[in-house]
Amino acid sequence: MGLRRSALAATGAGIFASACAGHDYKPVGDFPVKVGRPYHIAGKTYVPRVEPDYDVLGYASWYGNESGDKTAYGEKFRPDWITAANKTLPLPTYVEVTALDTGKTILVRINDRGPFRAGRIIDLSRGAAEELGIRRQGYARVRVKRVDPPEKDRKRLRKGKSARQRPDESERALQSLRAQFDAGIRDGLIPPG
Repeated sequence: MGLRRSALAATGAGIFASACAGHDYKPVGDFPVKVGRPYHIAGKTYVPRVEPDYDVLGYASWYGNESGDKTAYGEKFRPDWITAANKTLPLPTYVEVTALDTGKTILVRINDRGPFRAGRIIDLSRGAAEELGIRRQGYARVRVKRVDPPEKDRKRLRKGKSARQRPDESERALQSLRAQFDAGIRDGLIPPG
């Protein structure tokens, strides 16, 4: 009986040690929502805040070589999942990203901070960039709009799958968004990409 207890104790200690070893990633989930404190990058201060009406035009870029790194929300970064980084929205937040060149719209889960380049409003994971159709070009003009999607779509994104397909933006709406984008560039509200 003593030998068996020792073996069980050793096995339990091994499991505990392996769970503590390596990275300490947070499980993928939507709670608690993390707004965060102000932070500084390259001399600029960013103030995270709740923005239920967030609807912004700017540039999207993508990242994918950081596979294995921890996101600002504490989860493991998985480049093929449909996730993104934003400088100030709470983590996680769900947004619809529309490519202004094609009208394609996808649902994305924001779980990281960035991009820290002027004019860039969202950094998509490689998987999200692929789904939106901008991976080859590297960056694109986009609209990013905060949404509150159904749990079914949230769950799919939390499991690394795409959400249900969003309707593409109409050509009329795209023309309006492109005109607003061009006016933003002209007026200095959107820095060139």
